[in-house]
Amino acid sequence: MTTSTAHLVALAGDLDQNKVTPGVLGFIVFAVIGAAVWFLMKSMNKQFTKVNFEEEPEAPATETPPTGVSPKKNSATA
Repeated sequence: MTTSTAHLVALAGDLDQNKVTPGVLGFIVFAVIGAAVWFLMKSMNKQFTKVNFEEEPEAPATETPPTGVSPKKNSATA
């Protein structure tokens, strides 16, 4: 066993078993997630500014069928 491993084992024995803390590793993970979210939001904002969306007004509904479709005939009246 190396001296650094022995040192870590000795420190592990000194820790209070009833107290759990995230420590430095928890802070680093939280900071990385925060930075990733910040960069993703910045990129999303950049992409949204590129979008030029103008909604077209709705066309009024007509009774004529679309081109190429023959109207159905009601067999009861024909």
